[in-house]
Amino acid sequence: MTENQSSQQSRDARLAREHGVGLPARRAAVSLLKAVLRDRQPLDDALTNSPAAREMATLAERDRGLARAITSTVLRHKGQLDAVLDAFLDKKLPKRSGSLREILLSAACQLQLLNIPAHAAIDLAVRQCKQDRNARHFDRLANAVLRRVAEQGPDIVKGQDAARMNTPEWLWTRWVKFFGEETTRRVAQAHMQGAALDLTVKQNPQDWAQRLGGIVLDTGSVRLEATGRIENLDGFEDGAWWIQDTAAALPARLLGDITGKRVADLCAAPGGKSAQLAHAGANVTCLDSSKRRLERLNENMTRLGLDVTCIVADATKWSPDERFDAVLLDAPCTGTGTLRRHPDIAHLKSSKDLKELTDLQAKILHHAVTLVRPGGTLVYCTCSLEPEEGENQIARLIEEMPDIQTEPIRLEEVSGHESWLNNQGHLRTLPFDLEAGSGKMAGMDGFFAARLVIGGGGN
Repeated sequence: MTENQSSQQSRDARLAREHGVGLPARRAAVSLLKAVLRDRQPLDDALTNSPAAREMATLAERDRGLARAITSTVLRHKGQLDAVLDAFLDKKLPKRSGSLREILLSAACQLQLLNIPAHAAIDLAVRQCKQDRNARHFDRLANAVLRRVAEQGPDIVKGQDAARMNTPEWLWTRWVKFFGEETTRRVAQAHMQGAALDLTVKQNPQDWAQRLGGIVLDTGSVRLEATGRIENLDGFEDGAWWIQDTAAALPARLLGDITGKRVADLCAAPGGKSAQLAHAGANVTCLDSSKRRLERLNENMTRLGLDVTCIVADATKWSPDERFDAVLLDAPCTGTGTLRRHPDIAHLKSSKDLKELTDLQAKILHHAVTLVRPGGTLVYCTCSLEPEEGENQIARLIEEMPDIQTEPIRLEEVSGHESWLNNQGHLRTLPFDLEAGSGKMAGMDGFFAARLVIGGGGN
């Protein structure tokens, strides 16, 4: 370290102590972590409707970015960070210690994974403790533990099995059984990388990739490094594109030419697939049980200049006057295929949720069949890695309703990626699929999709 660098670090530390530089961002990160880990609130909801959201709204853009980076990194690597902290804690933290655990997790993350200088991360963590009514009694403990984390933590991290430690045991065990350990490890490693920003553009993807500094994937999506506010990107206000993981963009295309056809999008919000269907020329009916989510979908369609019909209804009971040419069902699921993008899911979902959701999926799927005209097409999909939410649902449906047939997905419909198709001709993508660069520029969401023909006409 040069003399100038040492002097600059000393100035940074003094400013942090005297003026709390960076403290609001750390406070917001701790609030977000509490919302997810204690209140069991999805991170996206916490960012829009929680005390943490109000804190985030007061921050400058740079500080908002830091708060989100700390939060998402803690959620991706919590298993590792817990182990590092526990190595230096003689006993479990008392219940009445306020936000101490989240403060320690935030600081350990900064020290071990975000390359924040130790003096800044530790000083600000101690200051946070002092400002917390219950954690203030442990400010010296926090200082001592974090200094040891800074000094000895790197050696501990080097010896950790990160993929295993950061994956909930119930998921690791299931995935090994279904995919095998090698594939499970690759899935878990992809989750730690995070995800880039994928866009579905109305036209000229090459032009938009050039304008936005991204690349065009072989699936047709435009991929960017996810930085800054989405609303500030060129083309957002004009409705030239919408956010949609490249895997999530595949199921709607499986309906083929839908120009002028009546298509229902069940469980439609937030509306990426609805936008695809409308842009392809279909007469789209968007169904969702949440009025609030449909209002947001409608706002998105207005921005995109697309016309759809929105209906608030229960997808297990809805009975329209006329059947549809095609139905797209993106069923509610555990979302375990989206951990790259939504690391909070690892801390919010459990095997109990899986059982409840598979029961709901079966009800919606069986009812969706009745909404399709004879000879029409039904595409069922989930952003889940769990076979109960994908392969098993379709196998059970066909067994119970033999007049339904699978129409295998063709290789050209998945850009020639043979590994994305299983033996039954269904789509099955994994988080490490799609080599489009290094780090988070690679990969895609884990998705399952099956195409069915109602009342015959399939292969």
